[in-house]
Amino acid sequence: QVQLVESGGGLVQAGGSLRLSCVASGRTFSSNAMAWFRQAPGKEREFVAAIWRTYPTRYADSVQGRFTISRDNAKSTLYLQMNSLKTEDSAVYYCAASLLTSGGLITSSRTYDYWGQGTQVTVSS
Repeated sequence: QVQLVESGGGLVQAGGSLRLSCVASGRTFSSNAMAWFRQAPGKEREFVAAIWRTYPTRYADSVQGRFTISRDNAKSTLYLQMNSLKTEDSAVYYCAASLLTSGGLITSSRTYDYWGQGTQVTVSS
């Protein structure tokens, strides 16, 4: 059974930093696309960042330059380093993994087959 388990969320002041982690189990995703999405109350789930095994990373315009996605395949772990956090970054953050190893729209939630339960990030002013 595939599981994605996020951790690292919490409450932080604006301008602060957090690092989210997502540990995958049940299968290997080292060659597959993985991503972070987020959903704020009353809003649709939106793309944050994605990473393939060999392609460049992709970021939403709203987080470009502040967030960094990375992966440690030896630990089956996906990371999201979030710096210079803003109040509008507050949301539940979800880790996602795709069965695709190439192609697909990396920014679309439809590309991803497995999802974590989410971790809450709250940025206070």
